[in-house]
Amino acid sequence: MNLPDPGALYSDHLGVLARRADEALARGGFDHLVVPSGRLHYQLFDDRDYPYAVNPQFKTWLPLTRLPDSWLVYTPGRRPQLVYHQPHDYWHAVPAAPSGWWVEHFDIHVIRTPEEALALLPKDPARCAILGEPQSALGSFVPNNPQPVIDYLEYQRAFKTPYEIALMRQAQVHAVRGHRAAEAAFRAGASEFGIHMAYCSAVGQDANELPYGNIIALDEHAAVLHYTDLGHTAPQPARSFLIDAGASAHGYASDITRTYAAAGHDEFQALIDAVDAAQRKMCAAVRGGFDYKQLHVDAHLALMGILKDFGIITVSPEAALASGVSAAFFPHGIGHLIGAQVHDVAGFAASDRGGRIERPAGHPYLRMTRVLEPGMVVTIEPGVYFIDMLLDEVKQAGNAASVDWDRVDFFRPYGGIRIEDEVLCTDGEADNLTRPVFAA
Repeated sequence: MNLPDPGALYSDHLGVLARRADEALARGGFDHLVVPSGRLHYQLFDDRDYPYAVNPQFKTWLPLTRLPDSWLVYTPGRRPQLVYHQPHDYWHAVPAAPSGWWVEHFDIHVIRTPEEALALLPKDPARCAILGEPQSALGSFVPNNPQPVIDYLEYQRAFKTPYEIALMRQAQVHAVRGHRAAEAAFRAGASEFGIHMAYCSAVGQDANELPYGNIIALDEHAAVLHYTDLGHTAPQPARSFLIDAGASAHGYASDITRTYAAAGHDEFQALIDAVDAAQRKMCAAVRGGFDYKQLHVDAHLALMGILKDFGIITVSPEAALASGVSAAFFPHGIGHLIGAQVHDVAGFAASDRGGRIERPAGHPYLRMTRVLEPGMVVTIEPGVYFIDMLLDEVKQAGNAASVDWDRVDFFRPYGGIRIEDEVLCTDGEADNLTRPVFAA
């Protein structure tokens, strides 16, 4: 695939971030934006560190995800500064000298110890909006995360720049390569662990680089929404395979889910095909001005229509939704914002000055309630599952007659189905970032 060059788009991206920072600082009454990259965390009573995770506020400015103890400083009207920590160290790999498409846009100061940053940060910490975690504190520079600044910046992060979309397209390509390898491993009879290793090898990223822990679920494990145990022995033979796995591109994430039936399991394949067709229509419904909450409710009705067609429920989709039966089969939200974070921020924000748009009653796990606008990238991930705990609750609530339990017993060993793409909201038709990569 011909992908856009993020380097050619970076200057404009920085301009957008600078304008957003100018407004955020004005609202908060600050003179400087100071963003630590984050520090290493160490395990209790041990000298082993946890995997380093860069501050998301830092990596939106810079394509640097492995640079602890560094600092970004932005002052309106000036070039942004980067305090770049490059220690003298022979125990660990040291960050290479600054290079890449971003270098010419920053004044860069290389330091050898974290404390050297103090001489390069603004003189008065009280005039700084310092965005980061508490462990990033250095001297008097303690993250204060002022709410007016955070509210504005996080709200605006929903609107992706062309640079960000270019990186997200790259992340799609990486992940789809892994998905293809994972499907092949499943067809060859690999265990969950073996499939995971095939995925990581094809993507070229390990658990510390992937944006989230891979969900690799065979058979009934697909009924565990966040199944990450990775069994080392495959069921013989396996009936079904659900994979929810993404990849990273300079800190930007992809998040893709597919479900497969083993050869000969035609009825479960037919159910997958029906969910897939419905999911495509849900993706196409992503439009500027459309309420994401309504998309979620519409997904419930579409999925319950499928379950009615397959004889799994005995009542209308509307009745299943009203009684809560639909939530037993589709217990999570239709998706979420995605970008520098897999579950990107401000999904409930009422405005760039704060406030919250609550979830609709009966849908406690929906991750976004905003109206869709051009520039947003959202996931669309409907699912149908056969989860014993939730099906027992249907019986306890007096709705057992709404379900054909023989049909549930037939599908229960397959666990469930989830299909997930990322979709860019535009002024016109939805731009599915995922499907064209699979097609290519």
